Amino acid sequence: MKQSIYKNQNILVLGLAKSGTEATKILLRLGARVTVNDRTPIEDNEQAKQLQDEGAEVVCGSHPETLVHEGLDLLVKNPGIPYDHPLIKKALHMRIPVITEVEIAGEIAACDMIGITGSNGKTTTTTMTASMLENSPKNPKAAGNIGEVASKVADASLPEDILVVELSSFQLQGTNRFKPHIAVFLNLIEAHLDYHGTMDDYAQAKARIFRNQSKDDVLIYNADDPLVSSLAEQADSTCIPFSTQRIVDGGSYIKDGDIVVLGEVLMRRDDFSLPGDYNLSNGLAAATAAMKAGADPEQVRHVLASFEGVKHRLQYVDTVNGVRYFNNSKATNVPATVKALEAFPGERIILIAGGLDRKLSFDDLYAPMGQSVKGLVTYGETADKLAEAGRSAGVETILKTTTLEEAVRKAEEISEESDIILLSPACASWDQFRTFEERGDTFIEAVARLKEDKL
Repeated sequence: MKQSIYKNQNILVLGLAKSGTEATKILLRLGARVTVNDRTPIEDNEQAKQLQDEGAEVVCGSHPETLVHEGLDLLVKNPGIPYDHPLIKKALHMRIPVITEVEIAGEIAACDMIGITGSNGKTTTTTMTASMLENSPKNPKAAGNIGEVASKVADASLPEDILVVELSSFQLQGTNRFKPHIAVFLNLIEAHLDYHGTMDDYAQAKARIFRNQSKDDVLIYNADDPLVSSLAEQADSTCIPFSTQRIVDGGSYIKDGDIVVLGEVLMRRDDFSLPGDYNLSNGLAAATAAMKAGADPEQVRHVLASFEGVKHRLQYVDTVNGVRYFNNSKATNVPATVKALEAFPGERIILIAGGLDRKLSFDDLYAPMGQSVKGLVTYGETADKLAEAGRSAGVETILKTTTLEEAVRKAEEISEESDIILLSPACASWDQFRTFEERGDTFIEAVARLKEDKL
């Protein structure tokens, strides 16, 4: 299949970045005739120049609609490009398939795949799953949003490997035949509606992770999430639930303080390394997927007991003068911040929040802020809205700042020994930062400078 499926096809790759670049290289090697179209002019586009040297036709700086024509067999889009892009609209109107590079990964992989999706927790679960599969009969290769482009890893895969792929709704919407052998569906909350349009469209994009599965495949799903559970009822797969709230038949759960995975008691819940029920939920999902794929239970147990988390996802940063600092920059929406606050029951928290104003409500923060937040420091476009939310929640101390660096300083000023200062913005980063990673790194650097000043 690797050698023939795309041979002699006329393919347009729209948008480069990492995914488009890797997809083009693979398609060229598989014998396709590839045209690359990217908005960055060729003189400033090193990736396009490289692909041109490798045999691709390159059109950069604009998006001529003539690139989509009757002789085009396939359009491969960068996941971030919306479906109202003129070239994509024209292709769909002409019934030309529009895919993302994840579809290519599924077609060319020489081994089984575990696909992991959900609104929150994908990276943590993917990382844990891959770690749990170490020292097993299968050689785990993590890919997707977690690091290497999925198609690149799939192209180099061997039968003895197993791909563990983090999948976004943007990637999944661009799939037609894609089918991981094991699919993991973590949760579903209102997100990315500026891209998908409606909650139903967003949910249906996520559900593509199992749409092509058969009874021989496995869907591991969150029984505590009503929408995920409802979608799972439509699956033809062998469905395995997991739950932190109740015992679920044939699945994974907590019983009498024990973590039970597929009927096997692995360890005490108190020995799990990460805070919060949502991390426990991720751990159950990862353990279930890993054990279904043949992981050694002892390795699964070791990861559950020792996993230190993923950078920018409730990451412990440092302790300064008895105050612990946590970086949860990945919390780009309200539900993620709610879960972060709930991860520290009984603690005194100073919350740093703010970012891009997407005109969304912060009402769901009232209850958790009222329970544990002693101080709120806001910044960025949503500083005023979040401050108002804090007042409605009864937070005793509220400070508004302009930048994240200033917010860290203000949070330290109102802190006392044993407090937690938590960056969990509840907003996207794009008002002041290019990515949530850049935002988290800025927080880490601000904490380091603060510590130096205190020495």
